[in-house]
Amino acid sequence: MEFIKNQLDGYGMSEQTIGYLSNMIMVVFIAVVCILANFIAKKIVLKTIIHIVHNNRYTWDNIILEKKVFHKLSHLVPAIIIYYSASTFLPYQALIEKAALTYMIIVAIAVFNALLNAFDAIYRSYEVSKIRPIKGYIQVAKIVLFIVGGIVVISNLIGQNPLIILSGLGALSAVLMLIFKDSILGLVAGVQLSSNDMVRVGDWIEMPKYNADGDVIDITLNTVKVRNFDKTITMIPSYALISDSFRNWRGMQVSGGRRIKRSFHIDTSSIGFCTEEMIEEFKKIHYLTDYVTTRLDEINAYNREHQINTESKVNGRQLTNVGVFREYIHQYLRNHPKIHQEMTLIVRQLAPGDNGLPLEIYAFSNDTNWAVYESVQADIFDHIFAVAPTFGLRAFQNPTGHDIAQLKESTQFSRGY
Repeated sequence: MEFIKNQLDGYGMSEQTIGYLSNMIMVVFIAVVCILANFIAKKIVLKTIIHIVHNNRYTWDNIILEKKVFHKLSHLVPAIIIYYSASTFLPYQALIEKAALTYMIIVAIAVFNALLNAFDAIYRSYEVSKIRPIKGYIQVAKIVLFIVGGIVVISNLIGQNPLIILSGLGALSAVLMLIFKDSILGLVAGVQLSSNDMVRVGDWIEMPKYNADGDVIDITLNTVKVRNFDKTITMIPSYALISDSFRNWRGMQVSGGRRIKRSFHIDTSSIGFCTEEMIEEFKKIHYLTDYVTTRLDEINAYNREHQINTESKVNGRQLTNVGVFREYIHQYLRNHPKIHQEMTLIVRQLAPGDNGLPLEIYAFSNDTNWAVYESVQADIFDHIFAVAPTFGLRAFQNPTGHDIAQLKESTQFSRGY
């Protein structure tokens, strides 16, 4: 500044004019230096860093670059130049220093925020992130960063010690707890969810209270985001997963088997003892040949031993069509390529009721994919419905309009109408 004033003084200008012009020239000079420094930082230094990042074997630094950490950091260069040039303008030095320092604090907050985003993205690139998500903790760190940053900015502008402002916040603790109630609850819930391994990104959860039934796609401080199977998105408060009940299907997915539990209802009027003709037909069925032969030998030996009169099938032991049918289904499932043979496999009778005799299949498919599971289940029951008449059995079905119409036609035909 003194050099500029001395140069202008040689032109015979007044002191007031010299002061005005010297300030203008100094402002322009500082602006040019800032622009030049910014150009060097972004076009030379930043490009060099980008080149180094792209040409090494690490991947985490690419994520830092993607989150623009270095780009935001370059904004500090002009602010630093302005801050240290403030002493040139003595009347406005304090104001310029405060403005420059405030800008540097804001840039620093933006840099740390970008670093936290980068750290979260780097962590998500590892499989452990699905088991131990940290997004909630990152969001807590951001809240602390913004609060502390805001206090530092305010204290810088008003010229007070930040500790004075922090001590004043103690009186507002109740208000702050009310404002950040969801965040505090979410933080506690996030710790419990993570430490107890209750839910992970990618888990299929079901929570009827919130109409949630789908895959977890994100776990944040306040919410757990679920993409339902109809492609809608449900937001569940994090603390709700602690306070309320929900179903996690991860165990099924990890086990490699998905349960099939469905009943085939048999018309009880079609159940009866097997005739000789039926037994001969059953012997021709691949899955029943050994069973029928073994059971007949066992039954005949029992009846002979106890001198049973076999002229009436009520006496002694006899094969029934529903019993043979149940064994056929069991052997059919034992030989089915899509049924998990290492898990529970039962074909059982339930209590008969208004809908006939339920024959329940309890088994597990060896593919947990929804589409494959439904296809396997449908194929099994397609086969059961188609093969039931072979055993002299009828599937139970309440009378339909078609059944009533046929009954009416047969009645009219028998009366000669």
